[in-house]
Amino acid sequence: MTRFGAAMQKIDERIPGVDLPLMSVSQTKGVVRRSELTDAPQRAESLDAYKVCRKGDIVFNKMKIRSGAMGIAHEDGLVTYHYEVMRPREDMDPRYIIHLMKSSWFTSELIARERGISAGGEHGGIRTTEVPFTVLRTIDVLLPEIDEQRAIADYLDHETARIDTLIEEQLRLIEMLRERRQAVVDAAFDALGEPSVQLRRYIKFLTSGSRGWGDYYADDGERFLRIGNLPRTNLSIRGEIQFVSLPADVTEGSRTILEAGDLLFSITAYLGSVAVVDGDWVGSYVSQHVALCRLDSDRLYSRFAGWFMLTTAGQDQLNHGAAGGAKIQLALDDIKGLRVPAASVAEQHRIAVHLDEQTEKIDALIAETQRLIELARERRSALITAAVTGQVDVREAA
Repeated sequence: MTRFGAAMQKIDERIPGVDLPLMSVSQTKGVVRRSELTDAPQRAESLDAYKVCRKGDIVFNKMKIRSGAMGIAHEDGLVTYHYEVMRPREDMDPRYIIHLMKSSWFTSELIARERGISAGGEHGGIRTTEVPFTVLRTIDVLLPEIDEQRAIADYLDHETARIDTLIEEQLRLIEMLRERRQAVVDAAFDALGEPSVQLRRYIKFLTSGSRGWGDYYADDGERFLRIGNLPRTNLSIRGEIQFVSLPADVTEGSRTILEAGDLLFSITAYLGSVAVVDGDWVGSYVSQHVALCRLDSDRLYSRFAGWFMLTTAGQDQLNHGAAGGAKIQLALDDIKGLRVPAASVAEQHRIAVHLDEQTEKIDALIAETQRLIELARERRSALITAAVTGQVDVREAA
């Protein structure tokens, strides 16, 4: 066992005015030119403060190291301060080092040191932790002779490439299934023609939740539906359950108590998310970011309306607003102005039941494929860990 810092040298080279490509680190592609990942313009006006990475250097994202955001630079380039640049010392194969850093064993060593790592702050509502080289250098790692490092790296390159190919095939299958799913939803409404009736003609009650619910969050009580509970591909409410406990003198919530069959829309973010209330969510309260639409069920079936809003045409209305033009939120008047196709109630029920059944079958296939991907990723991680910790003899495996 050897200290990681004995195998790697931290590099912090800055060359103002140097003409080198801007690089990024991808969890799947490693170190690549930023232009391969995005066409968005760079944020900084000057690259003078950026670090230089040389061909063969190892680069990792300090805030995403545990998710595998690292790789070997295949050309000289520039990277931002979010990245650390390391150079393997003599008799070190950088491929072996990358596999070592991606092993679950190495990740567990990072976790064990997290109490001593300063927090990186909030990013998109998620607490992040920076892991600098000064932390990595203290980890005791298994560093065999260079020939064995190369043998292990060759073995893992070959085996992980096979697993990665399998994962890519499964991801393509999921994409095909999702396209098929959308086609099924769209096709169910084709015979009805263009949406011609505004939702306002069927609405009995329309509102959104009041503010200040965070003051009433509790470990038990009544359910509180938030915008994150709304799905994007079906009508079933999902996600983490938040409870609220209202004092006896608070009556504002009674206006937004959910009833079976209520149609829900996201109105401040994730525009396009729709759900229909049923089961344990009946009697829940709703947040200010969600519109509660109670329809005349004798004339418009809420699941029919909900499924139509998940068609390409329905999503266009929600994402651009009923009156047209890009919006970052929907007003209640926008909800009233949404249009649905005309159909008898019997036909509405037939279409909704058909879509419930057909999408459930496709969703089951997607879920099974996602489980296969997760198993493949677990297999990949276990294989890497076994190889770099000496649990498998790569000479026999070859």
